[in-house]
Amino acid sequence: MTHTPPRAATPQRVAALGPFFAYETHEADETHETRRAHETHDDGAVAVPWHPMAELLDDPAVLGERVAFARNHLAAAGGRPPEAVERRVAASVTHLGLVARLLSPAFAVAVLDGALLGYGLREARWQPTPGGPFPLSLPARDAVPVADPAELAARFAAEVLDGPVRELGEAVAAFSVSPRIRWGNVASAVNGAAAGVARSRPELALAAREFARRLLAVPPLRGAGTVAADGTGFRRRSCCLIYRAAPDRAGALCGDCVLAGPADA
Repeated sequence: MTHTPPRAATPQRVAALGPFFAYETHEADETHETRRAHETHDDGAVAVPWHPMAELLDDPAVLGERVAFARNHLAAAGGRPPEAVERRVAASVTHLGLVARLLSPAFAVAVLDGALLGYGLREARWQPTPGGPFPLSLPARDAVPVADPAELAARFAAEVLDGPVRELGEAVAAFSVSPRIRWGNVASAVNGAAAGVARSRPELALAAREFARRLLAVPPLRGAGTVAADGTGFRRRSCCLIYRAAPDRAGALCGDCVLAGPADA
């Protein structure tokens, strides 16, 4: 009899796609305080503490600190003082990074397994390291298989995009970032997740792009972006505003920016 090796656990297979997809897991009844107390490195040093992602909703200072970091970084890149960069520009850039990190694991599970990995912002844990794909931990639960691709996209939109992603967007609204820009950021993050899967697993490129296309066709993303006829080009219908962080507001445009022209690539 031929022995079939066990299939790698979902978090391991997802992590292989890249750091924006990687996540750890924790038990649903495990508090972040308990987890922090139990985590140590081999050398005895205490690990970086985990925080509930709900602090982004409950404590304005947490989101404010992250926006301030982005503002400082953008200003330094242009050789200017932080006050030269509009706070809403830094908030939009911060929002795009947070959203991309939050939805990418669920996007990967949908493409890899045809299943829905749902989680709330109050269930998720993070280590708010500055910049880049911060460490993320999600509740240890099995993803729910959904055989019909259209239904999977609809449920993903309802449970992930219209759940924790919307909550995060509403928190960012305090920085005068409009709904049009926020949902454009989400659409950009969805397209970015599809591109990330395609880079790591070329054989899944078609499936990733098709899932992204389906998500862009259902609320709350309907109308937030367009996809080229060949399925490879994407253009959002708003701008993340990052070009305004440069001197004279003359920075380079993102590849999917509405100001860059039609999605014909």
